[in-house]
Amino acid sequence: MGTVIVGAVLAGIVALIIRKMVHDKKNGKSLQCGGDCGNCGGHCER
Repeated sequence: MGTVIVGAVLAGIVALIIRKMVHDKKNGKSLQCGGDCGNCGGHCER
């Protein structure tokens, strides 16, 4: 039973992380850019 609970909690955390990454991507942010608009190809918000 404990394994199921821990698995559900981890699945929820992963889902929240993916949701945040998708939200950030839609807002023009990404892990690759890093906020350095001179090197990201002009996709950053200025």
